[in-house]
Amino acid sequence: MSLSDPIADMLTRIRNAYAAELEVTEMQHSRMKSEIARILKREGYIRDFTTEGGGGKRALRVFLKYGPNHEAGIEGIRRISKPGLRRYVSSSDLPRVLGGLGVAILSTSSGVMSDREARDQKVGGEVLCYVW
Repeated sequence: MSLSDPIADMLTRIRNAYAAELEVTEMQHSRMKSEIARILKREGYIRDFTTEGGGGKRALRVFLKYGPNHEAGIEGIRRISKPGLRRYVSSSDLPRVLGGLGVAILSTSSGVMSDREARDQKVGGEVLCYVW
């Protein structure tokens, strides 16, 4: 099955897994998805992620994080730049998600990074998604 927007598929799988209170969700691996998962882990939204398998059938497993009363680690996750409408920002116009409580994930010329890193490095790029 061909996907027109694999990043939106990843975000939807994570959103649905939290709604179903699953511990882990699995999706097809790509370098972009792996970088997004790395940022989610570093920012504390997921517990961990692993890449399994070899060749063209590699899978990305995302281990979800829950609070002490089983509240989800991600309250909301939204795709911003879509294949039909790309959203680019300059370094001076980087978004703040929920006044700095959330994180925007950007694809820049220096790689995939959070809005905080992009602000520190003074680079802009494509806004992939918001997480809060």
